[in-house]
Amino acid sequence: MTAQASHHESRNTPLFAVYGANGHTGRLVATELLARGGELILAGRNERALRALADELGGERVRVHPASVDDRPALRALAESADVIVHCAGPFTNTAEPVAGAAAETGTAYVDHAIEPHPVKHLFDDLQATAERTGAVLIPQMSFYGGLGDLLAAVAASGLPDVDKVTVGYAVTGWRMTQGAVNTANLLIGEIDRIGFRDGAQVIGPVEIRNAVFPFPPPVGPRTTIVPFPSGEVVTIPRHVPARTVEVQLTASTFEEEQIFTSVDASPEDRARTEFTVAVQVTAAGGGGRNAHVRGRDIWRAGAVASVEAAVRLAHGEGPGKSGVLSAAEAFPARPFLERLAELGTFTATLPPD
Repeated sequence: MTAQASHHESRNTPLFAVYGANGHTGRLVATELLARGGELILAGRNERALRALADELGGERVRVHPASVDDRPALRALAESADVIVHCAGPFTNTAEPVAGAAAETGTAYVDHAIEPHPVKHLFDDLQATAERTGAVLIPQMSFYGGLGDLLAAVAASGLPDVDKVTVGYAVTGWRMTQGAVNTANLLIGEIDRIGFRDGAQVIGPVEIRNAVFPFPPPVGPRTTIVPFPSGEVVTIPRHVPARTVEVQLTASTFEEEQIFTSVDASPEDRARTEFTVAVQVTAAGGGGRNAHVRGRDIWRAGAVASVEAAVRLAHGEGPGKSGVLSAAEAFPARPFLERLAELGTFTATLPPD
């Protein structure tokens, strides 16, 4: 059995647990997994909301498992039941450790939608040995923020012998935050000790927030950005790209839009109106470099489809040949994975020659 294969060898149909299933991302993930033929466990703290969603989705392939993040026995039982857990309930600063820990302890595959660097770092620092011992594969931030940047960096840096800097730029318009996203943003905005990667080393401490200009490809073009944007690529990219510096930027105009913090009750149709470009610029130490980018609509669907594609591959034994905590680009060949997401209509991809 390969490291990423299910620990439930006798099951013909994969069983996926969606933690935080009744949130916006969780609903998208659950719907996509059902469309892929999986069976579901809808999990989270609100049993009534989970049962309502199960009734809405219908069918015999959906069951419910109430479990709050402070109920360790319930989380362990959830992990023992499932082939893969897709964790959608932020802020991950508060929720990642108990859910991911249950997966690591039981040898269950796990992917999440974290954006915050600190819980991503925690998985690598504190769960690596357990996951390797039990055969679990844990992939944090397999989502829009974090996962796409990690995959694009791997493609753009491929073949460059000496990388000086990797810059990930997010251009986002029309972002309508959920309550979970607002809670996460409030945590990140108030964070003092931020994780960065400079001069070939991970650093943690206060940083000065500044503005820069990132050269997004047309039709977006150069835009003023917030630097650094606290996303987990500063943790994951250095694991597979030998860069001296990794930096993440977000268009300043994103947070200037009136609706971003006042849209917790927005409809799914309104949330889908987001437009995005995720671009990576890799510069070589001796000059030159390579670029890669994706462009699309609906950051929520983009993240959901990315996590589902990863979960389905893990359930079918099509993931990495080793266990442990892995970044998106460590777990899957980056170029084919991005090309598959493009085939699924998640975005259009412009990648450098292979």
